Amino acid sequence: MPIWTYIFKRILQSIPILILVSIISFFLIRLSPVDPLAELRLNPAVSKQVIEHETKRLGLDKPIIVQYVYWAKNFVKGDMGTTTTGESVSSKIKERMLNTLLLSLCVIFCTWLLGMPIGIIAALNYRSTFDRLLTLFSSAGMAIPSFFFAVLLLIFAQKTGWFPIGGLTSANFYTLTAFHKILDIIHHLFLPVFVLTTLSLASLSRQMRANLLDVMDSDYVKYAISKGLNKNYVIIKHGIRNAINPLVTMLGFEFAGLLSGAALTEFVFQYPGLGRLILEAVLKSDINLVMAGLMIGSIMLVVGNIISDILLKIVDPRVK
Repeated sequence: MPIWTYIFKRILQSIPILILVSIISFFLIRLSPVDPLAELRLNPAVSKQVIEHETKRLGLDKPIIVQYVYWAKNFVKGDMGTTTTGESVSSKIKERMLNTLLLSLCVIFCTWLLGMPIGIIAALNYRSTFDRLLTLFSSAGMAIPSFFFAVLLLIFAQKTGWFPIGGLTSANFYTLTAFHKILDIIHHLFLPVFVLTTLSLASLSRQMRANLLDVMDSDYVKYAISKGLNKNYVIIKHGIRNAINPLVTMLGFEFAGLLSGAALTEFVFQYPGLGRLILEAVLKSDINLVMAGLMIGSIMLVVGNIISDILLKIVDPRVK
């Protein structure tokens, strides 16, 4: 099957999933006792025209099924409604989306860049000192909550002053040269990326180690080595290539999981990301923003799974 046909097929399969998620999320939120416009009504800065527009947009005077149809039609058009402060939800999402994507891509890149070699080296040096240290590190990394680790690093940053706290750029960002702008963003990204990478790295390296050990213990690998084939060639051609397949399938869940996993980290470091925005929306009962966040998270999960399926098909052409 051509790759473009495969991609189109996967996109079509994901549409019913997104519709089902939107229906469940919408009905759960709407059937709750929370008034979607309660915060807007209490905000003196929000005009009656805005409230009337939202009432009409959501069809709150109509049956819940009709309300869902109204919401779905507007969502497809890009109209996600108004926040409790009277701002456009679409604008708020656009502001934070790129920041979250930047953080997520940096974390995934660093995790895979470090996790794969570490897992391979540990597997090839089974029961060595390095392997035992990796086991200790991965157990600690998987046990430490991201929020707790982020708070520790926040205290470290406050005490030393080595890293900025809050935001993605400095106050004088626009006066800097292009090179120094990049350095400034990296400086602000370092701590959030370090927290999320450390926790993800523990799981990925451990998984890579276990997969490679299983493959190297298989009969066909032992047979290939016993026939006199170069061991390094067998490891690269057969061992790593087969061990990486299960990890590729995890990529989609990792991409989407960063949205929820990064929320508390973003909150601690005051990083202007989507996870922090949604968490604040939940605390404020900002229904429109919460609903938009749920859908964005679902779309990220679907996109991540499509990307992992495409990569898996490239790695293993037998996948259909």
